[in-house]
Amino acid sequence: MSISLKGRDFLTLKDFTKEEIEYLLDLSAKLKYKKKNGIPMDELKGKNVVLIFEKTSTRTRCSFEVGAFDLGMHATYLDPSCSQIGKKESIADTARVLSRIYDGIEYRGFEQTIVEELAKYSDVPIWNGLTNEYHPTQMLADMLTIREQLGDLEGKKLTYMGDARYNMGNSYMIACSKMGMHFTACAPKKYFPSPELVAQCEEYCKLSGGSIRLTEDVNEGTKGADIICTDVWVSMGEPEEVWQERIDDLTPYRVTMDVMKNAGEKAIFLHCLPSYHDLKTKIGKEIGEKFGLEEMEVTDEVFESSYSRVFEEAENRMHTIKAVMAATLGAFENEQV
Repeated sequence: MSISLKGRDFLTLKDFTKEEIEYLLDLSAKLKYKKKNGIPMDELKGKNVVLIFEKTSTRTRCSFEVGAFDLGMHATYLDPSCSQIGKKESIADTARVLSRIYDGIEYRGFEQTIVEELAKYSDVPIWNGLTNEYHPTQMLADMLTIREQLGDLEGKKLTYMGDARYNMGNSYMIACSKMGMHFTACAPKKYFPSPELVAQCEEYCKLSGGSIRLTEDVNEGTKGADIICTDVWVSMGEPEEVWQERIDDLTPYRVTMDVMKNAGEKAIFLHCLPSYHDLKTKIGKEIGEKFGLEEMEVTDEVFESSYSRVFEEAENRMHTIKAVMAATLGAFENEQV
């Protein structure tokens, strides 16, 4: 079956079928092979993209910039101090201006409604680099990593530990339900995903053969899992006051070596990064001094162990983001993927 995503926005995986997601993963693997073997892939030479970052990032910015350059494109980076979006210029006006200058627009920031409004008024593809609700580019990177490490996606058991109410928990549940995987949110009940999204993903599971489970029991939630993943307990932009509450609530859901052993010898650990697994960062040191913690959502022992695939995962951000740009801008359409 021929698949074309030319002209499509990339806002959330809810908008894509299993076959379209598989196409993006296959294209990612192909572009990764070309990158590793020095094969030119500048089919989009002469095009220009703009990257709007209301929340800063290392992996997302570098992935979009290097991906764009590899495809022959130029990239403009707008940090929080450079863009007038939502300040002096409305989101709609921003979209209508930038889409007359650029061939594609990336947005990383706050509410999902912002990236959706950009898409509504833009004449070129809009790519979601992260919002409060969804992180679809991260999901492609994680699915590619799982496929590389475990051979397939369908039937695999993925457990997300910690606060499953926001972009990472939501996006894992969507991705798993689309791809026929078995998703478990392992967290206190008040940190479960919204009932509305759970119901929507259960409908996806009816088509894919996947499943969704929500549990507060760490032993039950991680037993036999193929993938254990987590994220920081406090997201960018949240007030400092929530730290103590999150630490009290989520410390029992830290990814430890006992958790990984309960999952099994062949299980892998994923984390979108950055991670507070030691005190070697400014924030990590501050957390240690204020709350007496040497590690938070994952122990350093797990992070540095043979279970961990976090750096393979981080690299795959670039290959999968490159695939999203290439597919939605119409590159490689006549090649077999």
